[in-house]
Amino acid sequence: MSEPIARPRALTIGLHPRAMDYSRFPDLDEAQLTARVDAANDALRDAEFDITPYLVGASPEEAETEIRTLLAHQRFDLVMIGGAIRAFPDHTPLFERIINTLAEAAPGIRFCFNTSPETTLDALRRASTAI
Repeated sequence: MSEPIARPRALTIGLHPRAMDYSRFPDLDEAQLTARVDAANDALRDAEFDITPYLVGASPEEAETEIRTLLAHQRFDLVMIGGAIRAFPDHTPLFERIINTLAEAAPGIRFCFNTSPETTLDALRRASTAI
C-alpha cells in the first residue's frame, strides 16, 4: 500500500472584510465581500492544496504578531497575499510587514498573489509548479 501524496500546504492571507474601506467600491459591502471570500475558501477546500485561510486587520503590528504565532505552529509551502492588502497605498506598510515577516519566519516559502477572491486557486497553482 502506497503512502498518499502530500498536498502542498498553502496559507492565504487576506484583509478582513471589516477592515476594508468600502467608499472606493460603491457596489460592494462587507456582507458581499464576506460571501465572496467564504465561497473562494469553500472552493479551495476541494482543491489540491492543504489550505489555511487567514484574515488580518489593517494594523501591521497586529498582523505581524498573528502571523508569527501561526508560523510557530505550522509550516507552509506557499503563501498567497490578497489584493486588498497589496493594491492600496494606505496598506503598503501592512504589505511590507507581512512580506518581511514571512521572509524571516518561513524561509523558502513561495509567494503568489491573486486579483480577487475568485482567482486565489489560480495564483496557488501558478506558485505550486515550482515546488
